[in-house]
Amino acid sequence: MQLDLTGHHIDITPPLREYVTSKMTRIEQHFDQVSRIHCILTVEKLRHKAEATIEVRGAKIYADAIEDDMYAAIDGMTDKINRRIRRHKEKQTDHHARHADKRSL
Repeated sequence: MQLDLTGHHIDITPPLREYVTSKMTRIEQHFDQVSRIHCILTVEKLRHKAEATIEVRGAKIYADAIEDDMYAAIDGMTDKINRRIRRHKEKQTDHHARHADKRSL
C-alpha cells in the first residue's frame, strides 16, 4: 500500500502523519487489495477537511469529512471509507454460485 499525504494550508507534522497512517492501515486489514491511498488534509478558516481517494482493483473509492478538529475529520473520513470498502467488497462476491447448486438438484 502506498500512502500519499498532502496538506493544504496546513503543515503535516509527524504525529498527524502517524495518526493518518495508523487509521489507513486498519482499512488494509479489512480489504487487502488496496494499491494506493491519496489523502488530503485542508484547513479553511475554522473548517478542517480530510478527504481520501483509495484505489482498489477495479474501482476508486472517495470519502471526505468536515469537522471543527482535524483529528475528528480524519476519524469521520475513515469511518466513511470503511463503510464504502465493506460495500465494495460485498459487491465483488459472487452470490449466483449458491443458487446454481440448488437449481441443479
